[in-house]
This record gives sequence, C-alpha cells and structure tokens, in this order.
Amino acid sequence: MENRFIGRNRPARMVYGFDDVSLVPGPLTLDPRDVDTSTNIGGMTLQLPILGAAMDGVIDPRMAAHMGKLGALGVLNLEGIFTRYQDPYEIIDTLIALPRDQVTQFLQKVYRAPIQDELVTLMIAQIKKNGGPAAASVTPARANTLGMSAIQAGLDLLIIQSTVTTVRFESVSSPIFDLSLFCKNSPIPVLVGNCASFGAAIELMRAGAAGILVGIGPGAACTTRAVLGIGVPQITATVDAAAARDEYLRATGRRVSIITDGGMRVGGDVAKAIAAGADAVMLGSPLAYADEAPGKGHHWGMATPDPNLPRGTLVKTGVSGTLEEILLGPSHTTDGTMNFVGALRGSMGSLGARNIREMQNAEIVISPTIWTEGKFLQKSQAVGMGR
Repeated sequence: MENRFIGRNRPARMVYGFDDVSLVPGPLTLDPRDVDTSTNIGGMTLQLPILGAAMDGVIDPRMAAHMGKLGALGVLNLEGIFTRYQDPYEIIDTLIALPRDQVTQFLQKVYRAPIQDELVTLMIAQIKKNGGPAAASVTPARANTLGMSAIQAGLDLLIIQSTVTTVRFESVSSPIFDLSLFCKNSPIPVLVGNCASFGAAIELMRAGAAGILVGIGPGAACTTRAVLGIGVPQITATVDAAAARDEYLRATGRRVSIITDGGMRVGGDVAKAIAAGADAVMLGSPLAYADEAPGKGHHWGMATPDPNLPRGTLVKTGVSGTLEEILLGPSHTTDGTMNFVGALRGSMGSLGARNIREMQNAEIVISPTIWTEGKFLQKSQAVGMGR
C-alpha cells in the first residue's frame, strides 16, 4: 500500500473503513437463493457467517442457543454478569434505569463481584440444553483457569480475547500467558483476538489459533480508539489479516479463520467485510436491537467496567425486531439494519459469488462518498441511508 508522509521523514499508510469502499459487480449475477453463505470456524460449520459478540447486553444463554438454531454462533462472556450473579437480569434492569453519569461507576462495582464456577457450568449447560453449540470468551489472564474450567464443563469453542492480543508479551509484574502451549494442549478449537495487522495475525496463527478476531475499538459502544488512540479501520485491518491467513495457508496447509469483529452497522458492511477477506463477522450492536437480546434495547462495551481506564459506554439501541428478523428477515426497515443475511445473499448474487470463498475475491473500489452519493433527499429527511 502506498505510503504518504504526515511530516518530514514520517511515512503513514492510507487505510480504509467500510464507508470508504464499495463492491463492483461483474459480468455474472446469481439468484440470491442459490448462493451458499456457510463457513467454517474452528472446524465448526456455520450456515450463517455471523458470530454474536461476547457482550452482556447481546449474548446470554438463551440468545446464544437461539443463534445456534438459526445457523449462527453466539459467544458468551465468561467474565460477565451471567457468571457473577444468580439473577443478572436484575442487574440489567437497574443499569438501564440509572442516570448516565452513574453508569460507569455502577458497572465498575458490578464487575468486581467474583466469578462463580457453578454459574460457568450452568451457563454452558443451558446453551447446550437449548440446542446451541457453546462458545465463550475469556481474557488471556484467565484462560488457564476459567477457560479450562469452561472446557471441562463442555464448551465447544473458546475465544481468548482482549483489547489487543499478541503472542509476545513482556511484563515485570504480570505472569506471562503461553498461548502456544495453551492452544497445543486445548482439546477444543481456540480463537484469539483482537488484532489489526498482518504481523500480529500471522504470529497468532503460528501459535496455534484456529481463528483470529480482527478489530480494535470499532464497536458502537467502545471508546478505545478515543481513549487509547489506537486502531485500524476495518477494511484495511481485515485485508491485512486475510493476507496473513493466505500466506500461512500456503506455508503450512492449515487454514485459519478470519473474523471481522465490530464496526458493522448494516448488511452492506457485512458484505464488504467478507469481500475484504473475512470468513465470518462478529456483530454486537446490530444484535442488541433484537427482542431476545438480554440488554433490553441497551448495549455496553466489554471494557466499560475497567477499574482504571474505562473504554466503553452504555448506548441505547432500542428494539427493532426479533433475532430472526434481524438475521434472516423479513425486514420492515429501509436502512439496512435488518435481514443481514438476506443483504449478504443479495450482494453475493449481484457480484456473481457462489460462496464465501468466491465473495472474498470480489472487486473493491475506493469510494469515499458512497454513503451520501445521490442521497440528498434521504439525508435531509433522515430516512433510509440518511438516518
């Protein structure tokens, strides 16, 4: 990618997000009903290339099981309120009724409660009892303890996740987590995130990760990019991680899944993420709109309760429909926030992509005005793409 200079002797790459690009149709179109949206994540086949983010306002055991029945995958936060409290819904009711200036302090207090091993076992059992595959997320610091407990309780897929995760970590006071050893000894697939560069992604693959989550701070409820000043727009971050996947595949014959995590608002963003090289996407706020989501029309970031440097906020999404309507339609809105898979099918059909792998080869162009081009009336009336 071309380097530009931001000052004397200081080069900087041009990078791109969802609103900066669009996809180019070719000479072939397909019936959207005939395209294949299935994907493989850590040896698990999903009919829909969508993961639900491990956020307490998005995924509880009921939501995770429901996503599984629809062909997607919900990821439970093992360090969230569902493993700390016998009645987490009472916590949610109190949270969403608070004045805004009390939210962060309340969450910091709530997440200081100890994680209960019996609740970890119970949450996993509930997901599987209701017919869904059980996937859950832990931070690196708790992988060897909480992560292993979850595996013993029957977990099917583990995600080791933090704001920025790398194989190499140095500290004079904290213990060093050996990711390679953990992946080697784990009896189930391990996904790792988050990262936003080619170098970090390929090192995580070499450590044994079955999948890589891509995205630092793009989520609707996350403030990491503002608080820490870090992050790479998701199209460039996905392209770079996908390039690492392809190079690693050529070298080893092992294909590692790439999951674009966060920053997607509408169905077109999902299509762009897959065209940029993602095997699947992880959605947070779009799923918080679902009637079945535990947040009751509210959503907050995973780092919001950080005791030292909160990096998230509570946002009100409202409820727009059922989970099935948001994922599979029918849609009763015109802004692209419902029927995400229908939109993906339509995009794949228009691009002549029969499956996810072919979609990853779609032509992408830089188009910085695509969100408002020709949309003056929608913008002035706050409808459709102007909302």
